[in-house]
Amino acid sequence: MSRATALDWRLGGSEGISVGPTNSIADVTGIRVGHASRVADGWLTGSTVVLAPEIGMPAAVDIRGGGTATRETAALDPMGVVERIHAVYLGGGSAFGLDAAGGVMAALQERGLGFRVGEPLTEVVPIVPAATLFDLGRGGDFANRPSAALARIAAENAFAAHDPALGSVGAATGAITGEMRGGIGTASAVLSNGVVVAALAVVNADGTTLDPRTGAPWGLFAELEGEFGVSIPTPDEHRAARDRLFADAEARPALRPLNTTLVVVATTAPLTRVELQKLAGTGHDGMARAIRPVHTLGDGDVIFAVSTGSSGMPEVAPGLLPDHERSDRLNQVYTAGADAVTRAIVHAVLSAESSPRIPSYRELYPTATRGYRRSGR
Repeated sequence: MSRATALDWRLGGSEGISVGPTNSIADVTGIRVGHASRVADGWLTGSTVVLAPEIGMPAAVDIRGGGTATRETAALDPMGVVERIHAVYLGGGSAFGLDAAGGVMAALQERGLGFRVGEPLTEVVPIVPAATLFDLGRGGDFANRPSAALARIAAENAFAAHDPALGSVGAATGAITGEMRGGIGTASAVLSNGVVVAALAVVNADGTTLDPRTGAPWGLFAELEGEFGVSIPTPDEHRAARDRLFADAEARPALRPLNTTLVVVATTAPLTRVELQKLAGTGHDGMARAIRPVHTLGDGDVIFAVSTGSSGMPEVAPGLLPDHERSDRLNQVYTAGADAVTRAIVHAVLSAESSPRIPSYRELYPTATRGYRRSGR
């Protein structure tokens, strides 16, 4: 990293940083995303799978919410035997929904993808860390939550996927935040050295994603290359939106926005599991810039960090650069990762769709969002 570039990111600039081709987590070579949703007849929930390359990928996790529902996160401890994971499962259903990850495991096992076991090593056990959010009863029936069969569909869709869908799909099908519809958002950044850093966020937060003074998303400041295409709402539009939310709250049963924001941060930089642990941690900084309050007792906020190691940057590996240069390169990845989380959360809010019971941000602020491009490009 040049001194100019290093100084630029320290001062909060973006010299040498650009939005990726799809502005999504799919810009990280080897990552694919699939969704499956169930809507109507008492259902409003779904599943999302972030699929690893065939060889798997090193991963880490940082959990800061007070009400998490997770599975296989202990396997990500850097002291453990498992070096690589094969997918990340995100879904609805709260703790009930964790069993759905078995459907992803089944789809991977049939393809021979997983941690090799047996004598000889011909069998596999897919490693699929999972985290779920609270959407129970959002569609009307508390008992309706993702099954292994639904998660398997999401996995099959991931194998066939190109650009991941945004909005109220997959794990975010039943998501809400601040009495608005929640969603899935994603964003990417290409650094000056070719490394790609990206994030996918499922937003179902207990806090608000909007500045209550203006109605603008908190994370609007992190925009790259005009990706959001939205403006600050006028006072009249903001007043009308608040009036609508208050009226809706009086007219329907309380929809407490439990819980949570689930994120996957991915990079092409060949990071170690310890370095990925730091990437997951700094990703929470990006979450805190876009949601307030965050990491509450009612949230299950979780960030997974993964690396496909496909950037062709062996110089990031320990010992191959002077310590200060290596630290600068890692810090640029961490900074871009945190910003990508913020940007992904904004895209989640902007791309969400209204439901009969819950308005979206675009419905509440049609004038301010008329320039939004759902693809993020």
